[in-house]
Amino acid sequence: MALAAQGFGGRRQATLSSWRQMAPVIGQMGLLQLDSVNVLVRSHYLPTYSRIGAYDRAALDARAFAGGKKRALFEYWAHEASLLPLDLHPLMRWRMQRAAAGIGIYSGIARFAAENRDYVRAVVDEIRRRGPLAASELDDPGTRSGPWWGWHKGKTALEFLFWAGEVTTGHRRGAFERVYDLTERVIPGEVGAIATPGEADAIRALALAGAKAHGVATETDIRDYFRLPVAEARVAVGELVEAGALRPVRVEGWQQRAYLVEGAVIPARATPTALLSPFDPLVWHRPRTERIFDFHYRLEFYTPGPKRIFGYFVMPFLHRGRLEARVDLKADRAAGRLRVLGVFAEASLRKPEPMLAALAGELRHLAAWLDLSDIVLEAGSPLVGLLGKYIDQGG
Repeated sequence: MALAAQGFGGRRQATLSSWRQMAPVIGQMGLLQLDSVNVLVRSHYLPTYSRIGAYDRAALDARAFAGGKKRALFEYWAHEASLLPLDLHPLMRWRMQRAAAGIGIYSGIARFAAENRDYVRAVVDEIRRRGPLAASELDDPGTRSGPWWGWHKGKTALEFLFWAGEVTTGHRRGAFERVYDLTERVIPGEVGAIATPGEADAIRALALAGAKAHGVATETDIRDYFRLPVAEARVAVGELVEAGALRPVRVEGWQQRAYLVEGAVIPARATPTALLSPFDPLVWHRPRTERIFDFHYRLEFYTPGPKRIFGYFVMPFLHRGRLEARVDLKADRAAGRLRVLGVFAEASLRKPEPMLAALAGELRHLAAWLDLSDIVLEAGSPLVGLLGKYIDQGG
């Protein structure tokens, strides 16, 4: 049920999928989480690939970051920074309204906005006058206070305005740099004209969307999907139960009560195979991942190298509907190589050979999609050598 709700199980096309095939699966997920890590490919590209196979990444860029009638997605805070279908824009305005009042955002940003109101308004006026701008292009961006999160005042003001919904991402460029524009110039007029629902109605609609994306889920699972506030989400789930949209159920092995979505697909079996982004909605809520798949998964991006257990960019490998391994990958774009730094099977997997044969096929498909001509196996784990046999068999 979890796999079906997430859009797994459909047939992958032999040719590049178009936006017509991409849109339904993105709509089913409800969002694509963004992340700055680009060691393989930008993470928001991967969930769609995992479900439908190869597609034209430029087609996704056009729907997310191009102007005009092609835009079908917008960028906002949902489950972290995300790309969302345009029809969710009205449902996010309650969060924008709270942010404008300094509620639900980082305290440092809220404090800066409160203490520098004139500067924040001047930034809005400058974008209105000059058009889309990166933070560094402001007339008075200020200076950085340090690396990473040491934002200058221009970036801080823009992030407040982004959170408050006054500006949004016009497009991205270069090293995925966000270029800001007034929301009214980016979001299509017909979407902007939709009446803003009340907080309770919007949160209830998002709770239902999160529940549908799970099929069956606990209240915590539902709340986590769009990062809804605890008290309001609890009320929303209760109202959805009362309305018949959710049905309370018990799941063997789960301590918390679960909820079944009315009309949820309950397949006889589900055996998809795919490499997953660390930010794939199937696995991003780690307690649920462990509860369903008995798969303990943590990110090691910011763990010092010697202390990593599995590697820097470790992708869970879904094989025939089970999470059976994790694979540490890196794209060497200059050399045209997909580097396999480590392969680690789950302890419960008695015979790794079928999994490795399937993984070899997935790696060949992934390399082709990323325009990488070679797959290089590096001695990061004992299974890498055995994987080589299956890579060679595939040519």
